[in-house]
Amino acid sequence: MCIHQVAQFPLGRVVATPGALQVLEKASLGALPLLARHQSGDWGEVDAEDWKANEEALKHGWRLFSAYEVSGSRVWIITEANRSSTTILLPEEY
Repeated sequence: MCIHQVAQFPLGRVVATPGALQVLEKASLGALPLLARHQSGDWGEVDAEDWKANEEALKHGWRLFSAYEVSGSRVWIITEANRSSTTILLPEEY
């Protein structure tokens, strides 16, 4: 079965912090699957309030935030309001 995720917004320039890259490498997971989820509107493991805030942000062009569990670590993905860049990072690197 093939699942196609439709991009809801541009990512802009994608950058990742050293800590996030280390977690992804340790999990043998590239950034692309998480970026695809983020870009398609799957905000990951965020609470209902943050999920709703992201839905509003998507409509109004505000900053977008996703959080994913990767091998026991939390990885954040943040896309800036102007969609110029997306950052993959760990919470402690914020």
